[in-house]
Amino acid sequence: MKNLSAALYLEFFKTKKSKIFWSTIVVFSIIPLFMGIMMFIARNPEIGKKLGLIGMKANMFGDNDWKGYFSLLTQVIASIGLIGFGFVNAWVFGSEHTDKTMKDLLALPVRRSTIVFAKTLIASAWSILLAFVLFVVGVSLGFAMDLPSWSNESFLQFTYRFFVCAILTLALSSPVSYLAGYSHGIIAPLGFVIFSMIMAQFVALIGIGPYFPWAIPGLFSVGNDSPGMQLSFASYIILFSTFSVAYYLTVYWWEKADHH
Repeated sequence: MKNLSAALYLEFFKTKKSKIFWSTIVVFSIIPLFMGIMMFIARNPEIGKKLGLIGMKANMFGDNDWKGYFSLLTQVIASIGLIGFGFVNAWVFGSEHTDKTMKDLLALPVRRSTIVFAKTLIASAWSILLAFVLFVVGVSLGFAMDLPSWSNESFLQFTYRFFVCAILTLALSSPVSYLAGYSHGIIAPLGFVIFSMIMAQFVALIGIGPYFPWAIPGLFSVGNDSPGMQLSFASYIILFSTFSVAYYLTVYWWEKADHH
């Protein structure tokens, strides 16, 4: 436990002092502002007509009320979260290589599996914080726009779906952690994140999204019961099996790979 505390403190201190940490907070605070602009345009058709295509896209978000806005926020955490959480894990596990501090880290009297666990906890806490920032700013902006049809029931349903979706998305960051170590940097894992997003869109279109891990959070956020879009118990088994296997590979690489 003492070794874990030391590893956690080191990772926490490094993260807190990093400009990357505060940059991600700012980005996830700004994202809801863009959604608010689109919602505002959708609620004011005369502005949308003047803006042409932008106005048309704004109307594609659905109902211009709290229900439609909640649905939009949930879909955003599934898509933007995949990029944001992936970036966080890539930085936490890959910065040791880019900053040339790997040897210093491994010199600590701490098991490598403990270091991986500590990094995973810090990356997870960081990612959940980003989700919370998006949640708070997004809901506050909804009140600022005075959206109609608020209900406590719909808010509770949204809160549940939003954070479950965030956790499902976060679980898919484990392969990114492995690639960050294996590739000795953050470029390859970020490329993998983009590729997985493209594949998620493709497999969802051909109806096998419920069995492709990176498509599952998006399908969950939409809650579509159409054929080929329905999640099953097997979907969640596949997703968390992906997390477990990738986490094991990450630990194995840190313990067995030559870091010199």
